[in-house]
Amino acid sequence: MKDLSDGVARFRREVFPAKAELFARLAGTHRPTTLFIGCSDARVVPELITQSEPGELFVVRTAGNLVPAYAPGPDGVTASIEYAVAVLGVTGIVVCGHSACGAMTALAEGTDLGAAPSVAGWLRHADASVARTAGAGPDRVSALVRENVRAQLANLATHPSVARAQSAGTLTLRGWVYDIRSGDVAEVGPVAERRAALTPRTA
Repeated sequence: MKDLSDGVARFRREVFPAKAELFARLAGTHRPTTLFIGCSDARVVPELITQSEPGELFVVRTAGNLVPAYAPGPDGVTASIEYAVAVLGVTGIVVCGHSACGAMTALAEGTDLGAAPSVAGWLRHADASVARTAGAGPDRVSALVRENVRAQLANLATHPSVARAQSAGTLTLRGWVYDIRSGDVAEVGPVAERRAALTPRTA
């Protein structure tokens, strides 16, 4: 905890003064442009990867960057999505998976999660992705990471607030995979597939 306290002290001393005007504006305004849904993994920091300023991203982080399909009833992920889209009016949503994801690795390798029943239950939201990558071979973790991003984009589209905004043409969904070692970000899912289809072949 001392490291965190020291970090707060450095923030107050070195970072905050340089951004005092920004924070003064943010004190009365909250208008992020993008909802970023990423993994809870400590190595994946949305603001760092995208070089975003405070106030630009509305961030939801879950184990495995999972987004349950919409279902009635109280749910923290659903509430955050609805708030970002229907109240804050974000114009983009990014679902970001990443290399060496612990959740996807556990699923790909069939790890026994008997000692972590809540984790096992949560990861059931990736069952369809696991089934679709069953024959992926030695690179199954990477394949599952990509397929999982596509599946979560599909789940997002089942949320009424998202569906309404998409129908109105005011919201764009994108899927990314971040490589921790190289820093590369690859686009996956329907957006990337459309782009590939529209790229002329050069024989």
